[in-house]
Amino acid sequence: MLNKQKGNMYGFVEATFNTVKGKCPHDCSYCYMKRWGPQPELHFDESELKTDLYKYGENRFIFVGSSCDMWAFDCPSFNTSLIKGAWVYATIMHCQKFPKNKYLLQSKAPQCILYWIGYLRKNFTIATTIETNRAYPEMGKAPPIGERIRALREIKDQGFETMITIEPIMDFDFAELTNWIYEARPDQVNIGADSQGHNLPEPTPGKIKALIVMLSQFTRVTQKPNLKRLMHMGHGA
Repeated sequence: MLNKQKGNMYGFVEATFNTVKGKCPHDCSYCYMKRWGPQPELHFDESELKTDLYKYGENRFIFVGSSCDMWAFDCPSFNTSLIKGAWVYATIMHCQKFPKNKYLLQSKAPQCILYWIGYLRKNFTIATTIETNRAYPEMGKAPPIGERIRALREIKDQGFETMITIEPIMDFDFAELTNWIYEARPDQVNIGADSQGHNLPEPTPGKIKALIVMLSQFTRVTQKPNLKRLMHMGHGA
């Protein structure tokens, strides 16, 4: 099913398409899917391969895998697993049937996307999420942020458009975070905040504003609507 974007989704994304569903292996404490209660085991919904990705017309920007990180597996076993590999292959090939669209693949394990980079055309944009440069227990089982940065840079060097999303933004070390993002050379950085009251360690408005100013010197920066809560909080610089 092709769903029109809504809620706290990216403003530039027009629709979402999900073939891999169920409990995400990252198990981040703030995952928005947890609001719906316990998720079923991870599975592939083959019926989604009947979806018309031109349903809303051509030249649409579609987020593939918005409800679950379909790349969130241990990479070596994932790469050799006939079952999980078939899920990814089938999803990519279905998107290739609709080449006039653009597709967003976002993962906290972009190193896994590298295994499949040869199957992707340049109408795929690759993104990763980094909430901070620090390691907080709330971040679950996702790969270390440094690994995400290095993998995204490799993808960028292969000619793909890339993005980094800092969401939910958590308190960070200014110099290290900005240096890491600069290393990755993303075409765009999106910044958003926790929308569900998880009481995460968050930066001050002044720190966020300084981050935006610094990042804007070398990449596009977009602020998601949910960032307004932090930008208007009165807890100083």
